Parts: sequence; C-alpha cells; structure tokens
Amino acid sequence: MSGKNIYKGVNSICTHVGRVKDEKFGSSVSPIYTGTSYEYIDKEIDRYPRYSSTPNQEFLSKKIAALEETEDGIILGSGMAAISTSLLAFLNSGDHIILQNDIYGGTRNLVEAQFNRYGIDYSFSNGLDIMSFEKEIKPNTKAIYIETPSNPLLKLVDIKAIADLSKSNNLISFIDNTFATPLIQKPHKLGIDIVLHSATKYFGGHSDICAGAVAASSEHREIIWNLSKNIGGSLSDYTAWLLERSMKTLSVRFFAQQKNAEELSKYLTQCRFIDKVYYPGLKDHPNHEIAKKQMTGFGAVISFELNSKIDPKSFLKSLKMINPSMSFAGVESTMLSPAETSHYLLTPEDRLSQGITDNLIRFSVGIEDIPDIQNDIEQAFNNCKYR
Repeated sequence: MSGKNIYKGVNSICTHVGRVKDEKFGSSVSPIYTGTSYEYIDKEIDRYPRYSSTPNQEFLSKKIAALEETEDGIILGSGMAAISTSLLAFLNSGDHIILQNDIYGGTRNLVEAQFNRYGIDYSFSNGLDIMSFEKEIKPNTKAIYIETPSNPLLKLVDIKAIADLSKSNNLISFIDNTFATPLIQKPHKLGIDIVLHSATKYFGGHSDICAGAVAASSEHREIIWNLSKNIGGSLSDYTAWLLERSMKTLSVRFFAQQKNAEELSKYLTQCRFIDKVYYPGLKDHPNHEIAKKQMTGFGAVISFELNSKIDPKSFLKSLKMINPSMSFAGVESTMLSPAETSHYLLTPEDRLSQGITDNLIRFSVGIEDIPDIQNDIEQAFNNCKYR
C-alpha cells in the first residue's frame, strides 16, 4: 500500500496507511530512508529531512491525516515543536490569542515566557463555557487554543461551540487532541482548523520516542510547513519509521487501556485513601455530558486527589509495578505528580488556580491485568508514609 487512504476502519488505517512501499523486495514493512541527499532534477518533491519530506516523514504524515480526517498533516520533532511552530506560523506581533486556562504546562510556559518577546498578546479563559472565551475576544484576536480533555484534570470544552465561535469571528482554532486521540474524538469534523498531538504519547505508545504531529487542511499545513523548515524541528527518519510501526497497533493498545481505565475509575472512587477521582466517564464528572456528545469513549487517563493524610511522594515511591515516571500513554501503567512534573514551571498560585494541588496524582492506565494494577495500588497505600 501507499500513503493514500482507501480505508474506513481505524484498524485498517493504522495498519496500512502510511507504509512506504518496498518496490524492490516487496517487504511488508516500510524501508528506512536515512539519506539526507536526494535527486532533485525533474522530481515533483524536493526531499530533505528539514523539509519533512523524506519518504518516511511524508508517508507517516499521511497516516496522521487519515486518522484525523484532514486533508494533510506534518510530523515534527516533539509535541512542543508541533504546538510552537503551529502557533507562531499564524501569530504575528500585535496579534492576540485566547487560550483555555488549564492547558499543558509546557504550552502555558511557552506562551508566558516567549510571547511577549514576539509582541504577541494573549489571555486565558476564566472558565470552560463558551462565554468565557467569547468575552476575551478583542479587535486584534487572531486565534483560540483549547486542550480537551485537559492535562491533568481532564476538563472538557465544547469543541463545536469553540469552532463555531472561531468561524463567526474569523479566527483560527487550535486543539491539542493528545489525550483523546482521533480514535475517540475528531475535532476537525467538529470544525476545528488545526489539530495538534504529542506523538510521544499514544501514537508512539511504548515510551521510546519523541515526536509531534499536526493535522490540518492543505492550506493551513503549508503555512505551518513554511515556518517549520526554517525553525528546523524536523523528525529523524529512524524515529519516523519507529512511530509508523508503533501506530500499527494504536487502536489495539488504546482501546485496551481505555477499557482498563473505565473499570479502574470506578474502583478508585471506592478507595478510602482517595478524596476525588477525575475521569470523564464518571457520571459525577462536571463535563460528563459534553464528553458523551463529542467523544466515543472517555480515554485512558485518570487523575485523583489523595487523602491529605497520605504523603504523595511516599505513595509513588511505594509502587512496585506501576512506574512513577514522567510522560504518559505507554503500554505500561504510570503515575506522577503534576505539581512536580508537567506543571512544575507554573507558580504555586497558578497551579492552585487550575485546581492542581500537591496531592493530585495523574494515572496513565496501561494494558496490564486489572487485578495486578489494583494489587499494586493497595500495597502502595499499605506501605507508604502517612502524615
């Protein structure tokens, strides 16, 4: 097969779209093109790694676009490369952007630490309802940026409402779709212009690569590409090949993780050492109805608030099977403290304003057997320190 999508099912897309056909030997696995110098005379495409146009880069981008149901896509060196390049491709000095308040700490740090240097104005929404975004619109507003479900409290924003608001005000809309993946949420079909991913997470799925992805119209992709080739955040062909291979099992991995998360979220709500569980699939989640409207599943990440008597660092260190490590979405279960990792760069005041306390734990659910996961959590509670 080639990079062209002729399939409707996600398993078929994950398996076949994006494979570079081995014309010489007929291998069912894409060859790795490590070259940095390609012929250019009478060629339709100028191939160069920094242009994200080598065979492995190009065909992997087609897989991303097929899954998100967009015209085009581009693969870059990290999730932050995808986010920063996409935003800066559309924002100029004097422009204003509205961002959801509770977004990934790296994205927020990019905005707060760098945008003033470029003369870009920004504001964060005070809430998640559409009015919280609408009231922030200024004459110079150029874009709206959301992340749903959000990291780490899994809050949701009405995607279609944001898309409609953006279109009615001639704004570009961005979404970080990393937590949901296109398997259970397709923002472009709901009207969002540019869909972003940390491909390090579920797309990679094995905690061994770093990459970012953008899915958009061909017109928007061209604008992003024109900046990316100058900034240089390209993805190596070795990593592109590994990511394309990993994505063949994306749907198998993700749905197994999601099934575990649905069961574990109910188990955690009954745990006497936990005060609060955050998971969109729970009926008491404040955005449960929005989740049912715009998602076909509820994802594989759970966050929970430890009882104040539990020492969070001691709890994490007491885990034996579940790994207390940064990042998420690998096949192995992991836990971390957002206050010490993803949102460490924020001030304590900013973290608290988003509901991120020192006792908050983010749980990336893996594919292990439920009894083994539960047993590890129970023994960690039995062996950790109490305040």
